[in-house]
Amino acid sequence: MTLFEIKDCALVVRMADQRSAMNLRELYDRITVCSSESIYHHFCETPLRPTFDDPEFRNDFAAWSKRALHDDELAERLGILDPYDFTNLEELRQILLEIIDERLSELTYIPWAKPGMEFHFLQALTVVFNTGVSIESPEELPLAISRMTTSSLYYHFLEARRRVEGGLDDFSTWLLNWNHRGEALINAFAEVDFYFLTLRELQSEMYRTASNVLKEVSSF
Repeated sequence: MTLFEIKDCALVVRMADQRSAMNLRELYDRITVCSSESIYHHFCETPLRPTFDDPEFRNDFAAWSKRALHDDELAERLGILDPYDFTNLEELRQILLEIIDERLSELTYIPWAKPGMEFHFLQALTVVFNTGVSIESPEELPLAISRMTTSSLYYHFLEARRRVEGGLDDFSTWLLNWNHRGEALINAFAEVDFYFLTLRELQSEMYRTASNVLKEVSSF
C-alpha cells in the first residue's frame, strides 16, 4: 500500500484585480465581475487567517455586511451559505448575487461603509511543502490528525475538495485502497459537518471520529 504523505501549506495573499466596494450596490457590481479565485478566497480560505479562529461569520461578505454596513439581516443571509454545497464557484456567485439583489430591493437607501472600511477583494496563492511525515496504515490516522498543524489539516481535508477529482478529501482518497477499514472511515468523514467549524474544532472532531470508527472496526 502507498504511504500517506502529510503536507502543509501557507497562503500568499494579494489584492485581486478588482476595485474595492464602498456600498452594497458596488459590492454587487464587483462580485459580478471579480475572479472565481477571489470568491474562493473570501469563502473558503478564511480559516487560515488568525482572525477567524472563532468567527461570528465564516465568509468575508457576511462579516463585512455586519461590521461595515451594519446590516444584520444581510449578514445572516450571507452567513448561512456553505460554499461546499455548490457544484462550482459560479453557482455560488449567482446565489450570492441573488441574495444581495434581493436585499437591495428591500432597502429604501443603499448602505455605505465608512472611509477605511471598504471591502477589498483579495485572492491567494497556496504554497505547499512536505513535512517529512507519512502514515503507513489507517490505524495511524487518529494520532497523525491530532498532531497536524491546522494549515495541514486545511490542505488535506478542505483544500483537497477543490483539487481532487470527485470532491474527496485527501484522507478519503488514500483510504479507498484499504477495503473495509478505509470504507468505514470514508463514510464517517463524509458525515462531518465541517464548514462552520473552526480548524481546531474540526481537528478534534476528526480525531474523535477516526478513533471511534477504528475501534468499531477492530471489534469485528
